[in-house]
Amino acid sequence: MAATSISLVREQSEAVGPTRALWVPFALGRPLGTASDPEFQRSVLRAAFDLLRTQTEPGIVDFPHDAPDTEFVEQWSCPLNLARPVGDALSDRLWAEAGQLLPWAAETRRRRGRSFFGASGAALDQQREVVQALAAIAETATILDAPDVGVEWAFDMPLLIRHLTDDARTIYHEALASQPGTQPPTHDDLNDWIFDSTVLGEAILTIADHLTAAATDLPFLTFIRGFLVPEGRYRGQSSF
Repeated sequence: MAATSISLVREQSEAVGPTRALWVPFALGRPLGTASDPEFQRSVLRAAFDLLRTQTEPGIVDFPHDAPDTEFVEQWSCPLNLARPVGDALSDRLWAEAGQLLPWAAETRRRRGRSFFGASGAALDQQREVVQALAAIAETATILDAPDVGVEWAFDMPLLIRHLTDDARTIYHEALASQPGTQPPTHDDLNDWIFDSTVLGEAILTIADHLTAAATDLPFLTFIRGFLVPEGRYRGQSSF
């Protein structure tokens, strides 16, 4: 069966590898661009369906236009006011930060009735363990042995690192979804927040450095690194 799709998060589509995907540069939750312009929405749908005719091999195609109201929307700013974590150990600072977000993430789950958390194999009541595991990898540079924090992981290392990172980011994204604000963040907004303003971003980049160092002997580790850090955000070089 021929299939086509619309993607708001390029990294996820690259990881899944859909038969055909149209990547659109719109805010999360707005795959057709804007609610007030039906003709523009139809142009997005036409572009997605055109892939059935033009895309003969699996791949992702960029939609060439921004939403009509993009230039008139005020710039997004994170409504979360995170207290600066105190302490030297990355594990302590990361948990102090994540601990502030868990109640907000729980509120989003209550309202939506679902969560994207759990890619690593951890249950919803094991969010602390996921944060502990990610911090342990960052602090010890142990990238081939799974952290022993009492969770039955769904993947082996080092692929598990990618899914631990996904789960940690889910906590942050779902917490943000419970915050007030009239302007939804774009994909770039979320990445700016994570990698410029949070301890989680520091931990992810630290793990990426460990993968880079070990890739001299195990080149496939650069592939894992590419799943952790969005393109253009890793030390002035390609994430992959």
